[in-house]
Amino acid sequence: MTTGHHHIFIDFEFTMPDHKTSPKGFFPEIIEAGIVIVHQDAIVQTYSTYVKPTFFPLLTERCKKFLQISQEQVDQGLLFPDFIRKLREIVHKDEYTIVTWGNMDMKVLRQNCQMHRIPFPLMSKELDLSMEYKKFFGDRNQIGLWKAVEEYGKEGTGSHHRALDDALTTYKIFQLVEKDKQYLAKPKPTTIGERIDLTKLLGKLAT
Repeated sequence: MTTGHHHIFIDFEFTMPDHKTSPKGFFPEIIEAGIVIVHQDAIVQTYSTYVKPTFFPLLTERCKKFLQISQEQVDQGLLFPDFIRKLREIVHKDEYTIVTWGNMDMKVLRQNCQMHRIPFPLMSKELDLSMEYKKFFGDRNQIGLWKAVEEYGKEGTGSHHRALDDALTTYKIFQLVEKDKQYLAKPKPTTIGERIDLTKLLGKLAT
């Protein structure tokens, strides 16, 4: 296992009710997880899985259509406690930062753990990259993940609203933002030609 600081990019997809009506006691349950582990600017591991919902096991038509996930896929997924065990195994690093786009992923994970009476598995710094992006560019409003990558003139990885693809796209934006931060922190030194008007200098030397 590589040592040193890791960045762990996480994206979850979760259940949703049909339109504006929700069953009594409904809360979003994680049904797909995508994880990308980065060490020294290189991807060292990726992981994705479906997770079977426990409290509201039947996906709504809206959820299936929006996420392009079938009932059969989640029924064959890991049970939530098994997923948490796998998550602990994956993020067992000496130092790491969890990176997500927005704060919903960690909110839903915490709520799911509470409902299952399972301790929250991630004890590390959390970075909401959408807020970093907003602060960096001075935007008034937060924007979506794929809108952000398009504003960079790039394309997202794979398909939107697929957990691993979104985690990979989050990593792509992280790289772009970090590169811009470094550029601003260490501006390219000006050349002699940029400091001096060489045409004027050559003109004086010719006279």
